[in-house]
Amino acid sequence: MKKMLMATTAAALLATNAYADAHSKEVKLGIVFGFTGPIESLTGPMASGAEMAMKEVTDSGKLMGGAKVTSIRADSGCIDNALAVAGAERLIAEGINGLIGADCSGVTGAVLQNVAIPNGMAMISPSATSPGLSTMEDNGLFFRTSPSDAREGEVMAEILQERGVKSIALTYTNNDYGKGLADAIETSFKAIGGEVTIVAAHEDGKADYSAEVGALASAGGDILVVAGYLDQGGPGIINAALDTGAFDTFGLPGGMIGDTLPGRIGDDLNGSYGQIAGSEGQGIEVFTKMAEDGGFNGTSPYTPESYDAAALFLLAMQAADSMDPAVYGPKILEVANAPGEKIYPGELAKALELIAAGTDVDYVGASAVELIGAGESAGTYRMIEVKDGVIETIGFK
Repeated sequence: MKKMLMATTAAALLATNAYADAHSKEVKLGIVFGFTGPIESLTGPMASGAEMAMKEVTDSGKLMGGAKVTSIRADSGCIDNALAVAGAERLIAEGINGLIGADCSGVTGAVLQNVAIPNGMAMISPSATSPGLSTMEDNGLFFRTSPSDAREGEVMAEILQERGVKSIALTYTNNDYGKGLADAIETSFKAIGGEVTIVAAHEDGKADYSAEVGALASAGGDILVVAGYLDQGGPGIINAALDTGAFDTFGLPGGMIGDTLPGRIGDDLNGSYGQIAGSEGQGIEVFTKMAEDGGFNGTSPYTPESYDAAALFLLAMQAADSMDPAVYGPKILEVANAPGEKIYPGELAKALELIAAGTDVDYVGASAVELIGAGESAGTYRMIEVKDGVIETIGFK
């Protein structure tokens, strides 16, 4: 009996030690999003999406022999470069192996230049869309799962044309994101014969936008396109335009789209329309159900892209058998694109097994990932319209 007990105890110890060894590796992924600031209503679901992928991989026990994945968050403020850089530097100090973010374009460029490049840290942003990021020197460290605003400008111009819009007034939030998107919309709409009556910047955080709306109203236009933020100046511009009767229909690019916007404006927003990065098909359907089971909204803007950003990091690490960005960084494009077996949300364990066996994978994910150029999303867009106080999907481009 004593020998049997000793043998059982030894076996248990061996199993415990094996489990401990398998989980001795810890992969730390930093998340730097604007948990405060002009898109704060979006960043909770975004972070939950990324962390759901991390949990899925940890629970599988299949990442590099059973590594655990830990999330560490930092606030970017969306438009606060100093806060974003300080937050990213703290994440570096805490030993992250990859950085999900930043979220808004200006802070993303600041973090890339001041933190990621000096520290050789790979970044995947799910929501930074400025065309300027496409040409920024990044030492091969920067990727994004959302498409560039250069593409969104083309899509918005097509939508406006299809709805018979001949002229637009255009206002934008005065930062890298707003300026880049406004330039893309103006160029694309003019290229298909549309008239842009005025292009005017607005500052976020003001109590009164009557002067800005006065200038927009004087210029006129069939519709007012607001390239702003849904939790800051954008609703202020729209409410001021409605109050004065200057415009009654609004074009809504990605930064303006979120569940809080109809609540801020009311029924007068009905009939306004726009677009945001988004896809249809198996990936988003599965992800939406997974998010619902996880207690958050998987259709919230840039939430699918956040899940995909985390997944790409972890699959690339598996492919390189390394947590070092210098080693796994070149694998991100490989696991994201064909050839290989297609991988959807909920299939990360399967993907890790295939990669470990030397089989190629083509990560499709929740947002139909396809990385082009230096590592940005080719992108599809979800077209929306506000109906009865709710943002409804009406198609895809």
